[in-house]
Amino acid sequence: MLTQSFSDAVLEAEKIIKGAPHVQTEQDLVEGYDYLAGSIRSSLQLAWAYQRDFPFFAQSTGPYTKLGLDNPDTLYFHAYLRDDAEYVVTGRRGTTADLSFQVLAGDYTPVEVPDSLSAFDDRKLDIAADGTFTLRFGPPRAEAGPGYVTLAPGAAMLLVREVYSDWASERRGTIRIHRADTLGSAPPLADTSAQAKRYTVAGKILLSRLRTFLAFPEWFYLKLPVNTMTEPRSTPGGLTSQFSSAGHYDLDDDQVMVVTVPAAGRDVAPYQGIQLGSMWYVSLDYISHQTSLTADQARIDPDGRMRFVISERDPGVVNWLERTGHHRGYVQIRWQQLARDLGPDDGPAVEVMPLADLPGRLPYYEQARVTPAQWTERIAARQAAVAERMLG
Repeated sequence: MLTQSFSDAVLEAEKIIKGAPHVQTEQDLVEGYDYLAGSIRSSLQLAWAYQRDFPFFAQSTGPYTKLGLDNPDTLYFHAYLRDDAEYVVTGRRGTTADLSFQVLAGDYTPVEVPDSLSAFDDRKLDIAADGTFTLRFGPPRAEAGPGYVTLAPGAAMLLVREVYSDWASERRGTIRIHRADTLGSAPPLADTSAQAKRYTVAGKILLSRLRTFLAFPEWFYLKLPVNTMTEPRSTPGGLTSQFSSAGHYDLDDDQVMVVTVPAAGRDVAPYQGIQLGSMWYVSLDYISHQTSLTADQARIDPDGRMRFVISERDPGVVNWLERTGHHRGYVQIRWQQLARDLGPDDGPAVEVMPLADLPGRLPYYEQARVTPAQWTERIAARQAAVAERMLG
């Protein structure tokens, strides 16, 4: 059978899901099978999108193809590259808070993170009055000129992130890529052998991504003390032009974890956001639940700080981050388009307390209260914003 190699990989992938060390409940396993379904979809897409000579941008992750603690505020796109060819990227800048580019060598594996060969955001672009821009990526040349990015040896992938801070008002831009010397021509037609190879590649991608992102948290999260968060730091294993603070939580249903962090302000970081993730190292449902917040979405207290309440039960405050049944999980804060490096004073403070104690211990508690009707409006706004973004 032409698809036998992929079928075998799916069976092995199911064993990986069932044998994951964090699986303790039926919910864990159900979510694991959902994660597996998204990984199968994504692996097939990645295998068929592997076009280095006739590249195009493919969406790397989304609500149904999650991986790598995907940021609910980000649209991810990637294209494959050769380090000996020249590529032209054109687009029109939208109004999102951040647009960044990263060239990677290779891909994530269960034993290593790919080298980030270059990373920059739209502040490096020459953007015309109408929002259009052009970038060229290619091998070293004597007269590169502005807008030319030299591909280092081993360059294999261009990753583009477009990041929203205000989901309701910001609009995405456009972007496309082509290889400079193949535009207007066509790739050869695939034969049966090529299709069989793609199924084999898809199976390898599937198993690699599952093993990788089950190992990934061990490197960067689970060795940290539980219910704590790190100081802001350049993101390990991710976008090097981004700072982040990471941690993992383990809470009973009558406990809350309060994360207090200064609002950086748009002059320091146009994008600042917090999110929760499951033990599968993917975002929680951010469409119908408030499991993430940006600085534009969150309440900022009069002292300039944001206080996020991570809780299973409704604490009645506007900055509630819903655990959605996950007593264990990951929490991450990101800052992007930074005007300066961040230090410990810019980072979060964490406190775990009984839910019953929250009214007396959370500063500005009364001002942060939200009614059930107001909460319903917030969720409806999230659903509408994501629906529009997915069609944009």
